[in-house]
Amino acid sequence: MRSLSIAATGMEAQQRNVEVVSNNLANMNTTAYMRRRTEFQDLLYQNLRRAGSTSSDAGTIVPSGVQIGLGVKLAAVYRIHEQGNLTATDNTFDLAIQGKGFFQVQMPNGDTAYTRDGTFQLNAQGQIVTHDGYLLQPNLTVPSNAVDVSINASGEVLAKIEGQVALQNVGQIQTANFANEPGLQAIGSNLYLETPASGNATIGTPASSGYGSILQGFLETSNVNAVEEISNLISAQRAYEMNSKVIQTSDDMMGTLTSLR
Repeated sequence: MRSLSIAATGMEAQQRNVEVVSNNLANMNTTAYMRRRTEFQDLLYQNLRRAGSTSSDAGTIVPSGVQIGLGVKLAAVYRIHEQGNLTATDNTFDLAIQGKGFFQVQMPNGDTAYTRDGTFQLNAQGQIVTHDGYLLQPNLTVPSNAVDVSINASGEVLAKIEGQVALQNVGQIQTANFANEPGLQAIGSNLYLETPASGNATIGTPASSGYGSILQGFLETSNVNAVEEISNLISAQRAYEMNSKVIQTSDDMMGTLTSLR
């Protein structure tokens, strides 16, 4: 009886769906988190009567045939890169990207990771770093005698030095764009790595054509919509229950068969 295995694939698919929804809800307060969406595909079909085959010696054609589907499978967990809301923090080194782009971060192994989480800080050397102490790329060092730091929309980092009238330009933040942002590999800690699916990073200046602008003193929130996620959760739960009902019904039908004498 195929219905048992078909319904089992449906239950497994909805279980994955709930896992994705739960991860979205768990990260709804994570800075710059991008929500995920499950995509499903139907499985192979068993042809009991092939469409287009002949049904008689006169050459009459079977118009539709008989195909029995064998269930569903998880095809992809798609990451939705839409802009999250911007929240003012008034923190000097909190940065948000308004539009396309990723900050570049140097990993301890020398690789470059990418993030939209702009919660930066200074380390003991005055370098701009992430929560984990990874350097923002290009490397920027704020002078120890700076009394204030201003970062403009195009990513210029300007330091106010005590006793000087003019602001000192200490560097330029550059951001990266990708042809296929969902193709980036998430590695946790709000970081992504370039992959063949994402394409190579294209480095540019913020606020230039195709690149988002920098907002100092703001952070990008996650783009998770709690109401939509709860709705998806209820929908997945009902689909799971209906598939379990199919298994129960199939079992009852098999019980009827075995009780025949």
